[in-house]
Amino acid sequence: MKSSPFLSTTMEIKPEWIDYNGHLNMAYYNVLFDTGVDQAFELIGFGADYAAERQLTFYTAEFHVRYLRELHLGDKVRVGFQLLDSDDKRLHYCQWLYHEDGWLAATAEGLALHIDMTGPRVMPFPDDIADKVKAMRAEHDALGRPDFVGTPIGIRRKSG
Repeated sequence: MKSSPFLSTTMEIKPEWIDYNGHLNMAYYNVLFDTGVDQAFELIGFGADYAAERQLTFYTAEFHVRYLRELHLGDKVRVGFQLLDSDDKRLHYCQWLYHEDGWLAATAEGLALHIDMTGPRVMPFPDDIADKVKAMRAEHDALGRPDFVGTPIGIRRKSG
C-alpha cells in the first residue's frame, strides 16, 4: 500500500453495490472515494458540522476515476488522499483506492468548490479554514505530483 499523507478508515464492499457482472459497480467507486474525501476534509474542518453551523460546504466541480482492478463482495478497502493545489476557494486533489492486501484498485482526481449554501455561490474560505488548507498543502506538496494526475482520456493508437 502506498504511503499516503492520509488513509481513510477501512470500508467493506456491500452486496447492493455488486452489479450483474459480479464486481463492484462503477458508481460505488465514487461512493468510496467520496467517503474517503469526507474523512480527509474533516482534518481541515469541513464536514456535517461545518455545513450546519456555518452554512458553508464543498461541491464537486469535476471528478475523474481510473478503474484499475476489480473489487468484489466483501473486499475491504481504504482511500488515500493528497491535496495537490488550492486557492482561496478551490481544492484540487487526488485519491487512491487500495485493497486491504495492498494492491491498487482505482485512482481519482477531483476539483472541489467552497460553497456558501445560502446562495448557493462559490466563496473564499474563512481565515481559520484557509490556514488549515495551507498547512495540509505544505505537508502534501512534499510528496510530489502522482503520475496519473492530469492525464487525458482517449483511445491510444499505435503509430506506424
